[in-house]
Amino acid sequence: MQSRRNLLQLLLVGSAGMALTGMPASAKTYEVTHTDAEWRKLLSTAEYNILRQQGTEAPWTSALLKEHRKGTFLCRGCALPLFASTTKFDSGTGWPSFWQPLPNAIETTTDRSWIESRTEVHCRRCGGHLGHVFDDGPKPTGLRYCMDGLALTFKPA
Repeated sequence: MQSRRNLLQLLLVGSAGMALTGMPASAKTYEVTHTDAEWRKLLSTAEYNILRQQGTEAPWTSALLKEHRKGTFLCRGCALPLFASTTKFDSGTGWPSFWQPLPNAIETTTDRSWIESRTEVHCRRCGGHLGHVFDDGPKPTGLRYCMDGLALTFKPA
């Protein structure tokens, strides 16, 4: 299992633990907007890489993997509530995973930056990249919203 994790990490992240995509954030106008310089001041380097450049964090590094309290997961970029803790599950992938977002919380786009097309998930209020959604999740939705922990914050109930 460890060698599989190492291979996955090698494929997904560079030596600094960030994605190799380097893609710019969406050009759509959002309710919460900042200049690039403002985003860089508001976010850490790693958070900026994920939220504004569609990066990812190394698997199994997020403190939110072990977050099991009741509460809400919010967008780190604008504090919009995104996921209820009741929809979080252990997917075994190394990233916080959820089977359903809160209503009117996210938007999706097609991400063609990888070997195959994926569905990118981003915050509908600030456009921050959160992760991707896959169709191999648990019931009742069958979806796995695989989120970068650095794109989220947690607010206990």
